[in-house]
This record gives sequence, C-alpha cells and structure tokens, in this order.
Amino acid sequence: MLIHYTAVDSPVGWLYLARNDQGLISLTLGPEAKSKLFDYLNRSYSSAEVKASQPALKDEINQLEEYFAGQRMTFDLDLTLKGTDFQLQVWQMLETIPYGKTISYGDLAKMMDNPGGMRAVGAANGQNPIPIIVPCHRVIAADGSLGGFTGGLDIKRKLLDLEAQKTTPTLF
Repeated sequence: MLIHYTAVDSPVGWLYLARNDQGLISLTLGPEAKSKLFDYLNRSYSSAEVKASQPALKDEINQLEEYFAGQRMTFDLDLTLKGTDFQLQVWQMLETIPYGKTISYGDLAKMMDNPGGMRAVGAANGQNPIPIIVPCHRVIAADGSLGGFTGGLDIKRKLLDLEAQKTTPTLF
C-alpha cells in the first residue's frame, strides 16, 4: 500500500495530511504534528510505503483552504477511518454536528443511546485521526469549557471562533 503525505500551513499552524488510494487517513496538527503523523502511520499502516506528495492531496488542501477562508462549512472527501466499532460510531456522530455549533460530551453520548458513556465518548473523540474534517473540536464540556483537543486548546478555540464568525448574525 502506498500512502502519500504532505504538510500545509494554515491559520492554526502546520497541518500534516496523509491518504491512501481509498481516501484521507490522517490529519495531524499542533505541537509535534509531523511526529504524530508518522507515529500514527507506523502504528496503523506499518507495512505501507510512505511518500511525500502534495499533488496527491490537492482536493484535501483545497477544501481546507476554503474552510479556513470561511467559504466551506462541510467537507466532501473520501475518508478511511481506522478504529474500533465504538470509535467509528463516535466519529460518524461527530460528522452530524453542524458547523458553528457545539455539543457536550454527555450530549454526544446520549445521541448514541449511551447516556453514561461520556468518558468513553471523550476518549474516542480524542483518538479521531482526522480532526477538523471529522469535527471533534465541536464537542465541549457540559459546563461550557473547552474540554480537551488533540491539537491543543488554543487551536480548538481558534477553530470554534472561526466557525462562530461565519454563523453569528450581524446588523449589516
């Protein structure tokens, strides 16, 4: 299996993207994003050949640029998510959270008919291999605090602020 990867500068810092022939498999961000990408690839795709190739990720890069410019609220990309059945269910639910909205970990657990499972939901949320595109940043603590985020709370706040700017009504 061949995996293409590239780095892209963004308003929240460098993003590292990787895809195979079926779709995007990873997006890492925050401190040590590059080493996080290669750690994930070594764990999940240890026998794959990994090659730097920005053209192979052109669609992903274009859609992320549109997102950061406030021109895209949903992504239309092929994703290849690798995880447990429970993680896959959580990640699928994340994709139903509308742009500019947030829900609590408890609300997400209730949506999954698992009202006592907020810690398990939080743990699965934290293992999301494709943040931003699978919008785990839209899940916050019940008290309104940010909770956690794989890229760091500063990046989570920036993503939520970006989305809030495009959904907040203005007078003019």
